[in-house]
Amino acid sequence: MTARPETAAFQGERGAFSEEAARRLLGRRVKVLPCQRFEDVFRNLSEKKVQAAVVAIENTLHGSVHENYDHLLHHDLPIVAETSVRIVHNLIAKPGVKFRDIRRAFSHPVALNQCLNFFSEHPQIEKVPFYDTAGSVKMIMEEGLADAGGIASALAAPNYGATILKRSIEDDRRNFTRFFLLRRPEFARKFPVKTNSRTQWKTSVVFTTRNVPGALFRSLSAFALRDLNLAKIESRPLRGKPWEYLFYLDFFGHVDDPVSQNALRHLREVADFCRVLGCYPRGD
Repeated sequence: MTARPETAAFQGERGAFSEEAARRLLGRRVKVLPCQRFEDVFRNLSEKKVQAAVVAIENTLHGSVHENYDHLLHHDLPIVAETSVRIVHNLIAKPGVKFRDIRRAFSHPVALNQCLNFFSEHPQIEKVPFYDTAGSVKMIMEEGLADAGGIASALAAPNYGATILKRSIEDDRRNFTRFFLLRRPEFARKFPVKTNSRTQWKTSVVFTTRNVPGALFRSLSAFALRDLNLAKIESRPLRGKPWEYLFYLDFFGHVDDPVSQNALRHLREVADFCRVLGCYPRGD
């Protein structure tokens, strides 16, 4: 008997880069639930309306998605996988519309700013901010605009019956967004068992320190003394405590390894608060 496809929530409209990430993480048969806000994505998973959630966590050009770091703290939804999607922006329009007809290009402000060379080369086209990349294509099709295009992923074109006029118009070909796959705690009660010795694992944690000299140094020494490589560290304001911070940290190592367990035990001894957010294979 074939298992029923899972449903994953993501922020944005159908055809968004997040949908592409969901299909990479969960397979082509996955069903998707587009959400308007990141908060909706986390809430739908917490309330068991979906089986998984896919959220953007950082972009190589624009840095971290800070809102989602806050949501990871406030929702007990473990990270179980990650993937990176190359951001390829395409100018998409109604079938029959020619490139010479385009006078406006709608898209998310971040996407517009990643295509500045294109707009410099085509000054007749006005940049128009919109709430979502794929949503701009959806709007153009619904309103039947014949002088406008949307800038979005290639996946958005077939989703809305649109046509790609110009492919890969982004300025930087090394533009990637990293996504996390989240599950509910009962699904990820145990972090994944190591598949083989060649798999490189990452563990994500969040912690706070006392506001005293050397506190962060002592926290990070838990990893340095054990030769554990840090992939990333990110600070976020601690709400309700002005000028104090949460630290989000990714390190290479499986949470069940004795070395990792000793490092986390050491960190908990010097930190005010520490929580493991997930353990997952290093993404592509």
